[in-house]
Amino acid sequence: MAKDQTVLFHSTVFGPIHSRRLGVSLGVNLSPDDGKVCSFDCIYCEAGYNSQGTGTSGLPLREKVKGDLERKLRVMKEAGDPLDVITFSGNGEPTMNPDFPEIIDDVIVLRDEYYPDAKVSVLTNSTRIFTPEVAEALKKVDNNILKLDSAIEPTMRLIDQPVSKQFTVEKVVESLRQFKGTGIIQTMMLRGEHDGKMVDNTTSEEVDALIEAYKSIMPREIMLYSLDRSTPEEKLKKVEKPELEAIGKRIEEETGIPVQVN
Repeated sequence: MAKDQTVLFHSTVFGPIHSRRLGVSLGVNLSPDDGKVCSFDCIYCEAGYNSQGTGTSGLPLREKVKGDLERKLRVMKEAGDPLDVITFSGNGEPTMNPDFPEIIDDVIVLRDEYYPDAKVSVLTNSTRIFTPEVAEALKKVDNNILKLDSAIEPTMRLIDQPVSKQFTVEKVVESLRQFKGTGIIQTMMLRGEHDGKMVDNTTSEEVDALIEAYKSIMPREIMLYSLDRSTPEEKLKKVEKPELEAIGKRIEEETGIPVQVN
């Protein structure tokens, strides 16, 4: 069962907010401020399904992002406010903005000027890492956080609902290897039901497949997390932290890769 959920950020720069994974975070939304643009249509997305539409404001241009961010950083700096990270997230997939590579360059310059100790993080669903300019931009940031929710094709398609039929687990795992030792793989663990089909990426079979994928990719870190907010699919259940920690311990033991559980 799905509900008509739209939880959008109505500005290009938002926050700061406290992220359970990243600390005090200032958000950058490269999607419209009144709609959603994403190459996935995840059943757990707090912003709702893509069917809500793309809005009317369009994707923010490079100049707007730079101006809005600089004004916010200046105000925060003058007020003595702390900042741990500038995070690209928002109402969809940030790398779909055609100015993404140039915006990354601008943000790094602004970060160095106002908060040189802050990190720049990008939350990406990994659909655009096949584009060289996007991949090179991701290699410049401190925390390149790349999604891999399942290493089993039917499960990935059920959870993430990629827009492109050409996007496959095999292709994305192969391309994720370019971030060996630097990328961070983020996996949403959940169970429940969608469209009459059972969803559960915590089974032994699923975890085995993830472990093999992680070994192939060899990221610098793995992030495991579960539901924390309302989701458009109502029949989903959160995986509680003790179970997440047990899965994380197994993954860490078998891959040698540090696992962060949130």
